[in-house]
Amino acid sequence: MRSAGSGASIRRGREQDAVGSSPYCRRLPASHPELAGSAAATGPSLARRWHSVLCSAHSGPEVAMRRFVLALALLALAVPAAATFSIVAYDPETGELGVAVQSKVFGVGPRVAWARGGVGAIATQAQSNESFGPEGLRLLAAGLDATAARDTLIARDAGRDLRQLAIVDATGGVAAWTGPGCSHWAGDAQGVSFSCQGNILVGPAVVAEMARAFSESKGRELGDRLIAALEAGQAAGGDSRGQQSAALLVTRVHPDYPEYAERYIDIRVEDHPLPIAELRRLFTLYEAQGLVQAHLRFSEWLQAKGDAAGARRESERVGLLLLRTVERPDADAGTLNALAWFAATHDLHLEAALIAAQRAVALEPKDSNILDTLAEVLFRRGETAKAIEVETRALELNPEDAYLKEQLARFRGER
Repeated sequence: MRSAGSGASIRRGREQDAVGSSPYCRRLPASHPELAGSAAATGPSLARRWHSVLCSAHSGPEVAMRRFVLALALLALAVPAAATFSIVAYDPETGELGVAVQSKVFGVGPRVAWARGGVGAIATQAQSNESFGPEGLRLLAAGLDATAARDTLIARDAGRDLRQLAIVDATGGVAAWTGPGCSHWAGDAQGVSFSCQGNILVGPAVVAEMARAFSESKGRELGDRLIAALEAGQAAGGDSRGQQSAALLVTRVHPDYPEYAERYIDIRVEDHPLPIAELRRLFTLYEAQGLVQAHLRFSEWLQAKGDAAGARRESERVGLLLLRTVERPDADAGTLNALAWFAATHDLHLEAALIAAQRAVALEPKDSNILDTLAEVLFRRGETAKAIEVETRALELNPEDAYLKEQLARFRGER
């Protein structure tokens, strides 16, 4: 089937009985339904081990304790099967590669999301084989495309029927795998340069809506689009077991900032009743500071290498982020101040920078650092008299500050 409007095809793995319907599950103690659910989600072999551990007669407290410890270990093995949905994607305009994921487990990010700038992005989930992450990136770096890397990983893995995997390479090629043993509903949907996938979902509408939301958000920040896909998936019903953690990982290549190739954006919500909403909140905070600085760096680099269109795109994104932050009624003084300073010192979007600086001063009128930012913005706008007046106020609050003295002298033309 195809989702309306997204152009994304949807596949599903073999449909499973509902969690708890397995005969193995019914043999587990009725007093431990949460263990029964885990066993059903991970297949008959694990359920048999549960039965062996918990249901056989014990010969004393020592044996019982050993069985209890082993049961906890088996429960840990069952955890990765908890409901998960994710998206991997590539932005051809910027070269960014990213993963976003939500799951009903604690700290899903490090288990599922893997990416490297200029190489690819990978999501490994369900009864996940976490080695698919680093090994898949190694295969991509060696020259394999997404399809070849997926086929290689799956062919090597005896547990492939319980795995769910999605890969996007550095050219936008995508490949996915949903094993027939993944718990119902499980499937994936691909579109141009992205793949959405999930298991133990309420139904195929989850990945279909993710694909639609991502496709319709073209032109926005990749991180923003990835979160939008998660939001759409959750609105369509999301995980059949609920929510707990979410993560966003985006990578990008810059010759002077190699750290961006590993973590251009790295935001994790480890344990929260509304993890996607919290991920959005944290991303909004980060884009107003970390992303503004990054876009300025990319703008300068692209301008230096003669890519005027790319430099203009990065500059425009700074302006959009600045305006969005200024319009937020909950924006704090520190965020507004940082944005105004970045814009002013790069002579970009000075009108929006002035609004941000004025709002920051209104929130923290006795902060000399914030007053200095407003003075800098005014000076860059050619309003020298006002800049001197504001900088004088800043110096009065901190009369021994050598930097503020230098700023005032600069505004007065004394140096």
